[in-house]
Amino acid sequence: QVQLVESGGGVVRAGGSLNLSCFASGRFSAINAAGWYRQALGKQREMVATISSDGITNYADFVKGRFTVSRVNVRKPAYLQMNSLKPEDTAVYYCNAVVLGEDYWGKGTLVTVSS
Repeated sequence: QVQLVESGGGVVRAGGSLNLSCFASGRFSAINAAGWYRQALGKQREMVATISSDGITNYADFVKGRFTVSRVNVRKPAYLQMNSLKPEDTAVYYCNAVVLGEDYWGKGTLVTVSS
């Protein structure tokens, strides 16, 4: 079992920055891939950014150049630096991790960007 807990959400004005962290606990030795997804009110969950075990990153077009995903170690598998935030970035952000082919999700952290 893998438990993921996100932190770092909050309220920020348009143009501001926030950093999201994901902490992983449980009985595992490696994470194959990790990333961030988001779900705005009334919309489907969508991929924001992912990072593989060897550091290859992938970004949604709508965050390219503004967000940066990184990983610190196996217990901190995904960190998201968000710059130049826009009101349309308002959503619940979820950390995802893939361990032995299974997907695990955190409960999410709310990011609100005011105009």
